[in-house]
Amino acid sequence: MSDLFMTRMHELTILVYCASVLLYFIDFLNRNRKANKIAFWLLAFVWLLQTLFLLLYMFETGRFPVLTLFEGLYFYTWILVSLSLIINRLMKVDFIVFFTNILGFIIMCIHTFAPQHLESNLIAEQMVSELLLIHIILAILSYGAFSISFVFSLLYLLQYELLKRKKWGKLLWRIADLTKLEKMSYILNVIGVPLLLLSLILGLQWAWIKIHDFVWYDSKVIGSFFVLLVFSIYLYLRVAQGKHGRSLALWNIGSFLIVLINFFLFGQLSSFHFWYE
Repeated sequence: MSDLFMTRMHELTILVYCASVLLYFIDFLNRNRKANKIAFWLLAFVWLLQTLFLLLYMFETGRFPVLTLFEGLYFYTWILVSLSLIINRLMKVDFIVFFTNILGFIIMCIHTFAPQHLESNLIAEQMVSELLLIHIILAILSYGAFSISFVFSLLYLLQYELLKRKKWGKLLWRIADLTKLEKMSYILNVIGVPLLLLSLILGLQWAWIKIHDFVWYDSKVIGSFFVLLVFSIYLYLRVAQGKHGRSLALWNIGSFLIVLINFFLFGQLSSFHFWYE
């Protein structure tokens, strides 16, 4: 089993696992059965890839892969995925499946992108670079979702004021109704929050591997987690508290301003986010 084949298999597993966790998150918030079903089959594909890797590894080494820390992590992830599939099919405890697979995804990332378990230094460096690339792409995608959500909230406030002042002009009819604007803003945040969470997981893994003097209190790290917090509060207010309307739109706009501060100000103050070795 070549190093390149192992690398590509791990990359594919991570990407599919990421998509599965994202869909489970959507189902967790909105009880979306279609998303749950797709997430289940993606998770089943992850299990298939993991099982294939374990069988090939056992065939190559002639032993069960639990003798080292990294082998143990991989087998532990396989156990989590297997139990998740069983629980999902037999017990229908969806929240357990969702949170179990967040843990499984984190462990999978630690195993996949830790260069110590790879024989080739060249492959290890390639994996670390691709880890950073995935981290950046997910972060940008989440910021894009937050940005469009911000625009919908602005339109919501504009439409709200037009209706409140009873200005029945062409502008009023060209803007979508309040319910649709609020729904689109919410959906985009539902997409953005898990993307940012996954990005932070991968980013911390990259920093742990690559930056020897990495500090947890770096301004960009703190800022990114604060962004995750304020948008998570938005989702909590919307889903758990049932908040709607102008106040929620204002919270979303304020949260996006924090995104801008984190991106432009905290990024400049960060000790490592604008240079990579």
